[in-house]
Amino acid sequence: MSLTRRALLAATPAATLTPAQPKKTALRTGFEQLAAHDYAQLNGRRIGIVTNPTGITRDAHHIVDVMHADPHVNLTAVFGPEHGFRGTAQAGGSEGRHTDPATRLPVYDTYLKNGQPLADIFKASGVDTVVFDIQDVGARFYTYIWTLYDCMEAAQLAGKRFVVLDRPNPVTGRTAQGPVLHREFASFVGRQPIAQAHGMTVAELARLFNGEFLRTPVPLETVLMTGWKRSEFYDAWSLPWVPPSPNMPTPDTALVYSGTCLFEGTNLSEGRGTTHPFELLGAEGVDGRWAAAANQLGLPGVHFREAYFAPTFSKFEGKTVGGVQIHIHDRAAFDPVRTGIALLVTAKKVWSGFRWRSDHWIDNLTGSARVRTAIDAGAGTDEVVAEWQEELRAFRGIRTEYLLYK
Repeated sequence: MSLTRRALLAATPAATLTPAQPKKTALRTGFEQLAAHDYAQLNGRRIGIVTNPTGITRDAHHIVDVMHADPHVNLTAVFGPEHGFRGTAQAGGSEGRHTDPATRLPVYDTYLKNGQPLADIFKASGVDTVVFDIQDVGARFYTYIWTLYDCMEAAQLAGKRFVVLDRPNPVTGRTAQGPVLHREFASFVGRQPIAQAHGMTVAELARLFNGEFLRTPVPLETVLMTGWKRSEFYDAWSLPWVPPSPNMPTPDTALVYSGTCLFEGTNLSEGRGTTHPFELLGAEGVDGRWAAAANQLGLPGVHFREAYFAPTFSKFEGKTVGGVQIHIHDRAAFDPVRTGIALLVTAKKVWSGFRWRSDHWIDNLTGSARVRTAIDAGAGTDEVVAEWQEELRAFRGIRTEYLLYK
């Protein structure tokens, strides 16, 4: 059956818009809880903190600046992850070893360092307690959770105490979704076998890492949030959003990221260099047939719009490409990982130019070769998703033991 544009529009239900709800103020982050008790858990300690621009207070002051000025805490070092402590570096970069101009504190570079070399950095810094406070986005391949893992492992090797200050999972903590990493595909976008969308906070992940994956657990303390509910999205709370990385500009980006980041493993643009990264996808030669094929699937909570855009950097820099824009109309029903798979399947069917990256980066992102080989063999969305269900059920069972909130 041929699908005309008029027929597609007639068959597509209109999105139901709900009135904006007032922001809640009852949530307290881990840092807010720590500060409210005059940093009692850090008293008498030399503190180093692993953080980035997301480590802020409710009134948008950076916690390093706040702690440095507070006589109750002895902050002596900062450890910067990918993109850097102040966030001056793009993807795949860091700020290097330097002195922070604002506080005169030494800043050590942790990016792409782990094991004994990272433990040596902790030792050289002279701290006895390492604190972690970074906003995550809920996806296995977002590297900050593996910075957490690497720092926990290095702190244990260096004989340091480790404290995690918790923040919300912006896309909720309702459940885990997607394939589970196979260890032979471990990399910095996935060190250990967790689901592609893990549905946990960083404090919960720290407990999971300590209990399941670290050969020798680190002395771990967590400072929990109060008032956070697993079912609520980030914008339920009156917390400012700071992009955790340059291509994560809004919580809406985080909603789609655990699915559409898979396009990094293809020759299509994942929207880097646009104002809607990971919501815009496309390539030269793609036309409206892709959006039509994706809409025909009737995926829950989402519509697809034929879109044209010209990235200012990254793939197809300065060229106009065709593709889709993702429009979520029901966040509770939306499944980002299934949607990402469906978009891969349909892109391959409607565009003859579709290719995987030659290094099979898609396997690192999905955690095995199964997604790539299944799609290459002509499998549909349901068939691809069915392949990981048994491993996902097992991970969900393990995950339950480490959850801290209802």
